[in-house]
Amino acid sequence: MSQNKVVTRFAPSPTGFMHVGGVRTALYAWLWARKNNGQFILRIEDTDKVREVEGSIEHIQKSLKWLGLNWDQGPDIGGLHAPYIQSERLELYKKYTNILIEKGFAYSDPYTEEEIEKFRQEAEANKKPFLYREHRREDTLPWDGTKPLRFKVGELKRTVWNDVVWGDLSAGPEALDDFILIKSDGYPTYNFAHVIDDIEMGVTHVIRGQEFISSTPKFLSLYEALEVEPPFFVTAPPIMGADGKRKLGKRDGAKDILDYEKEGYLPAAMINFLAFLGFNPGGQKEIYHINELIEVFDLNKIQHSGAQWNDDKLDWMNKEYLKLLPLEKIEEEILKRLPKELQNKDLVPVIFERISKWGDIGDMVTTGELDLFFKAPEYEKNKLIFKNTTPEKIKNNLKLSINALMSLDENNFTKENIKNVLMLIADSLESRGELLHPVRFALSGKDQSPDPFTIASIIGKNETLHRLQKAI
Repeated sequence: MSQNKVVTRFAPSPTGFMHVGGVRTALYAWLWARKNNGQFILRIEDTDKVREVEGSIEHIQKSLKWLGLNWDQGPDIGGLHAPYIQSERLELYKKYTNILIEKGFAYSDPYTEEEIEKFRQEAEANKKPFLYREHRREDTLPWDGTKPLRFKVGELKRTVWNDVVWGDLSAGPEALDDFILIKSDGYPTYNFAHVIDDIEMGVTHVIRGQEFISSTPKFLSLYEALEVEPPFFVTAPPIMGADGKRKLGKRDGAKDILDYEKEGYLPAAMINFLAFLGFNPGGQKEIYHINELIEVFDLNKIQHSGAQWNDDKLDWMNKEYLKLLPLEKIEEEILKRLPKELQNKDLVPVIFERISKWGDIGDMVTTGELDLFFKAPEYEKNKLIFKNTTPEKIKNNLKLSINALMSLDENNFTKENIKNVLMLIADSLESRGELLHPVRFALSGKDQSPDPFTIASIIGKNETLHRLQKAI
């Protein structure tokens, strides 16, 4: 491939699900195009009408837009090589089929599906790989469009090629076969259409998954027949499930990319996380904003081994991005997700401390984690006991707390003042927990909760004294 302007593409099928692996492929293609001031193309490969799901094209576009992966050419904005939906490019594929027929590299498939299946079963019975070319007939009729059109593989040889990530690769003659170019329904196969589109659109770098390595000899034989230099192949590693044993699939918890938007992840965090699933620029730095990613992205630093999906790491990274938001934005996002009775600005830092994504707020509300701020808790009195402290001492400590808090004016009932008066008592005891534990539990009714100073400042003086009195 000559050193032309970099052109990359993302070419998904409209099957209704945007797997994170596909999105990462789009991200790598986008980063490489942006790094080189090139072109990033969105192309829709919809020739498999059986698997097509209505609304998928819009879903693909919405997914990329959420992440900020804008395209320079595509179905909605057009471009030099429009249209960008394969089912609208049939005349172009017909032009190339005629070229291949004239050059002696394509012929009409004379067999029925039943006959081909019989050949396949015979090969299986003989413990041999099925190769259609072993059944090729030379007396085929001219192709009239009613039968599949097959590629006629030329010289049977060892195919050698270079992959930017994997280096030099090769496959024996058994990887070459007479594959279908055009199906009997008139639509091209993936093996044919994507090569033609890449040629026509001047794609310089094909960034793809490992599943396409085994088919590369077929693609290269087609490039050779058309006397076109192939693009650079860049094979990204698979994204593995949390156990690291198999590719991330739906049964491993794989989600559509827009499910992460619904759960309240930030697009910048998702971009950063996906970029590092198979790529590492080196060093200890982990938070890279998009312009930094563009600057450091390098195809030669894409890794070979599978990248393990880790929800905990994603949550950590998302929280790091949440911390970078203005306080006003954090307050707005938290309050709008709370029911009316909990829309208290004082709750914002309490909630923010405990979430890694916006969706966690709804979970806190649903599980009742925030109930303690508007509803007096019910609990067993023995839960107030701290270690080996006697019930009488706990009761006395609660009384001391009440007296101390009563001394505070309603207008000065702040977290800092509450902490000051209670810690004066706690520090005089054998253990601070003798006072702080029963006070916290009396206010929250939970084994785990915010500190008692925070709770008291939010629920107010009267409610605080009421709950402590009830605990005695």
